[in-house]
Amino acid sequence: QVQLVAHGGGLVQAGGSLRLSCTASGLTFDDYSMAWFRQAPGKEREGLACITWNEYPLYYIDSIKGRFTISRDNAKNTVYLQMRSLKPEDTAQYFCAADISAYCSKDQDDFGHWGQRTQVTVTS
Repeated sequence: QVQLVAHGGGLVQAGGSLRLSCTASGLTFDDYSMAWFRQAPGKEREGLACITWNEYPLYYIDSIKGRFTISRDNAKNTVYLQMRSLKPEDTAQYFCAADISAYCSKDQDDFGHWGQRTQVTVTS
C-alpha cells in the first residue's frame, strides 16, 4: 500500500520560512516524479512544483518562483518543499503526489498517488 506522509506545516508570520517534507512508502521512490500541491479554502487544487527522479525541477506557477524550492532525497524516499518569504496568500493545505513517470507532467490526473495534507498558515 502506497503511503505519502507529509510533515512540516505550521503557523508562521509573513516573510518567514517553512520546510515541508513528504516521505513515501510502498513504492520504488526513484521510479516516480514527485510534486507538491496546495488547496486553499474555497479554491481549486493548485500544482506548485514537481521534481523528476534525477532531480530536475519544474515550477508550475510564477507566484512561487524564487521563493519555493523543491528537492528530493531518494535514499530517504522523501521530497521536500522549502518555502521562503511566505505570504498570507500561501495559506493552504499542502500535500504531495507521485507520478510513475520519468518526467514531470502538467496534468494533475497523471499523479496516481496522493498524500495526506499538512496545514500551512501565514499571518500578516
